[in-house]
Amino acid sequence: MEKKRLLIVTQEMEPYTDGNDISRLVAQLPKFLQDNGYELRILMPRYGVVNERRHRLHEVVRLSGMNIIVDDDDYPLIIKVASLPGSRLQVYFLDNEDFFKRKFVFNDADGKPFEDNPDRAAFFCKGAIETVKKFGWPPDIILCHGWLTSLLPLYLKTAYKTEPLFANSTVVYNVYQDGHGELGGDRFFKKAAINNLSEADLEAYRNGDGISMEKGACTFADAIAIGSESVDANVDYLSVAQDKPVLPWAGEESFLEDSLEFYRQLNEAEVSQ
Repeated sequence: MEKKRLLIVTQEMEPYTDGNDISRLVAQLPKFLQDNGYELRILMPRYGVVNERRHRLHEVVRLSGMNIIVDDDDYPLIIKVASLPGSRLQVYFLDNEDFFKRKFVFNDADGKPFEDNPDRAAFFCKGAIETVKKFGWPPDIILCHGWLTSLLPLYLKTAYKTEPLFANSTVVYNVYQDGHGELGGDRFFKKAAINNLSEADLEAYRNGDGISMEKGACTFADAIAIGSESVDANVDYLSVAQDKPVLPWAGEESFLEDSLEFYRQLNEAEVSQ
């Protein structure tokens, strides 16, 4: 039987970043899923906190050289790769000096969110899609971990809806209580509107006078997984799930087995359609 292809797109992952639920939980998935029959690719940003020498990152020339347009500005995308410790897997890092060279992830030294966080999300999500296109590798399931990935479900269902590579992909958005899901102001609507998307296309991300990245992502994802005990499955932004498959949080002890069974059910549902 041909292996199912699973793409992990994450804003963080140990051992490259640490200190939160996302980094710790995502790090547990790759080897476990590979051992259970999945073929994997992993994408994350190359933040300035990622030690290139220690983790032996090197550039993948055949994948680099693209320019990603965000709000009519071109930003070069460099792809680097490293072997994930304790596995036969590689992690692909999306790098750009304007967005990721800084030595902090989402907030500055004073704890204030970076003004260009919407730009960074748009760049990363569009860059992830273009990188997978360069792979020529059609994923069966796409796992989006963290608010930085929350534009991926939107882009795949709108700007890239006619892209054959993703025609049969099931998009799973993983909800965490990571404290960065709210962005305010008009900047988000301007920067996130890639490939001729309009503000109306982004309306699902509006939450009162602000922006809820989680709510928008859940609107466009095919399935939702809860990745933190502190996330309540009944909060407003999850009401958009409606009849979509939802994996509730049952604790870290059963996280891997629960996730595996959830993905298998999604695969079976896709086959039966």
